[in-house]
Amino acid sequence: MKKITTYLMSAALALMAAGSAVAQGTVSVETLLKDMINRDALARYPSPAYTCKQFSSYDRASVEKGPSSWFANGDANQFIRVETDRGRTEFVMMDTEDQGPGAIVRFWMTFAGNNRGNGTLRIYLDGSDTPAIEGTAFGVLSGDEFVGAPLATSVSELTPYGERGHDLYFPIPYGKSCKITYECKELHKDANGKLWPGNETVYYNINYRTYSPQTRVITYAPEQLTKYKALIDKVQDQLKNNYHNAVDMKLTSTELNAELAPGSSKSFEIKGSKAIRQLSFKLSADDQQQALRSTVMEIAFDGEQTVWVPIGDFMGIGYRPLYTNNWYTKTSTDGQMDAFWIMPFKSNCKITLHNYGKQPVSVTGAARYGSWKWDSRSMHFGSDWHQYTKIDTKVKAGEPGNVGDPKDINFTTLKGKGVYVGDGVAIFNTTNAWWGEGDEKVYVDGETFPSHFGTGTEDYFGYAWCSPSVFTDHPFIAQPVGRGSFEPTLSVNTRFRALDGIPFTKEIVFDMELWHWADCKVNYAPVTFWYMMPGGQTMTQKDMAGVTEKVARRKSDITNVGLVTLEFESENIPVESYTGGILDYQNGGEWSNGCQIYWREVPVGSKLTTMFRTGKGGFYDLTGLFTTARDYGVYNVYLNGEKIGDKIDLNNPDIKVKSIGFGDVELKSGENTFAIELVSLPEGFDKAVFGFDKLIFKE
Repeated sequence: MKKITTYLMSAALALMAAGSAVAQGTVSVETLLKDMINRDALARYPSPAYTCKQFSSYDRASVEKGPSSWFANGDANQFIRVETDRGRTEFVMMDTEDQGPGAIVRFWMTFAGNNRGNGTLRIYLDGSDTPAIEGTAFGVLSGDEFVGAPLATSVSELTPYGERGHDLYFPIPYGKSCKITYECKELHKDANGKLWPGNETVYYNINYRTYSPQTRVITYAPEQLTKYKALIDKVQDQLKNNYHNAVDMKLTSTELNAELAPGSSKSFEIKGSKAIRQLSFKLSADDQQQALRSTVMEIAFDGEQTVWVPIGDFMGIGYRPLYTNNWYTKTSTDGQMDAFWIMPFKSNCKITLHNYGKQPVSVTGAARYGSWKWDSRSMHFGSDWHQYTKIDTKVKAGEPGNVGDPKDINFTTLKGKGVYVGDGVAIFNTTNAWWGEGDEKVYVDGETFPSHFGTGTEDYFGYAWCSPSVFTDHPFIAQPVGRGSFEPTLSVNTRFRALDGIPFTKEIVFDMELWHWADCKVNYAPVTFWYMMPGGQTMTQKDMAGVTEKVARRKSDITNVGLVTLEFESENIPVESYTGGILDYQNGGEWSNGCQIYWREVPVGSKLTTMFRTGKGGFYDLTGLFTTARDYGVYNVYLNGEKIGDKIDLNNPDIKVKSIGFGDVELKSGENTFAIELVSLPEGFDKAVFGFDKLIFKE
């Protein structure tokens, strides 16, 4: 009897514990929204566990690797099926019947055609015939018919609304199943009698979680918008302002200052059970762009090296000092960079800064950290990077695949247990053609066919239609520079995952198609972000060649094909205006073509502005040939109103022609201005002289 009683009591306690665990592990709009703004949650393996997969309109001709059809590009109007009921025709985009409880965690769409985005979007939950959410696609995904921005938003605001990517991040949990449909304004019937959208083209990507059947998931209902209004408002506010809560915390700070000679490194250690909550850096170097790429941050947590990445790529700006502001990084054009990833460790952390470049780099930085209770779900943060340098965009003879096809390239392969939480790409394009037609293909835990198969690189990163327009203030997606969409220059894309992180228990392989409309060479550099349990590892090798490679600033850095040089003799450039002094031209053998602009008796503050025209705009490397002499002063130099040279000193005992490089500058198609302003006089003179010979712009 005693044994039976003990058994019954133990069973009762076990049931109580199980009931408590179920209650504690309940999934709802409330828990998902709280997780979305809780950076700590991402650093622990999910409980309750879930898988993350994707429904999309990818071309269904892509069935297996090998044939050219693997890169089929008809990614529009690819629906699961068509349903005709209650007097309406609905195209089914998602149906999780028999998959069990789950949640929609990211929903992207874009459209083309006369009726774009004005059809009716319906989301049915748990087998109900009545949609839980119903409205126009634009209104639900990026308008005010559902929750509004930034949980429902579109990018970029510089792009016409109908041509944007439309992104819904509001979580929609369901206890049994979910079906999503789209009803178009018009229908078209093909020769086989199959119905298609009429005058509208539809693209979509839907990320969703699936939980085990035992997980209690509270299905979304419209009244929850009222019930959780205060929480929704809080989430909206924090996402809108990219609330970086580390700034408000009482944290300990370790300086990460270093004077790094070429080839040198410096390490910093933090001990104890801690979590880094903010990393800050500012780099100073003669060549700032190269420093952003060749200065590499390496981090080892508890003796395991999991981070090896150039600082610029880690911050989401590639290798240009750019502004961006999102949930995990914030940078400014003056060079300040901050990251807000949570990076826990059990006993120690070692941060090493490497200078793999050929110039000295001065680093001003800090790591801010607080306590962390390490437990069985805690994971180490990781980030890796590599560059496909001067890679051919099409398969060539001798490469695996069919000659002329696009190719799959690997962003990263991770072995272990963890969660994939984001990525970015910095690409230098070398043609006036779109580079990002390629789809993401993500294989989880040994899948033979990817559970994430997308519709285009720009769709993956949240925008649409190859748009070069900048967007930077969204919490989870960014394009701080996009000119490389259609020009020989740089583009940078970033996507951070919150609720749409991808868990894996053994392995994850993330491939992206390099699908360029042109047959050319590009520099293509992916950076990835993830968390893994101790013992996990990345298969991406440290790319020493990539970080020492000269960063591409113009097409000729990758290929000499199509190299353009524009040269302007000063005597042939019309003078638009000048204030003070006497303007003349001076002849002599020192100068190209035997002549220079000669501006004399110039008082401080005077400005000379010239004008020239180009038939082709774009980024060029500018070199100016200037005269130096003992009566020449110190000048600021401007191109199209923007200062490109600060306090250029042309004072010299002898008359010489000096070559001065200004680095990358942007020319407009048509009229451009080049201006010089006298800042200070040469010693012993009350007025100054200025002369310049020639401007040389190299593509």
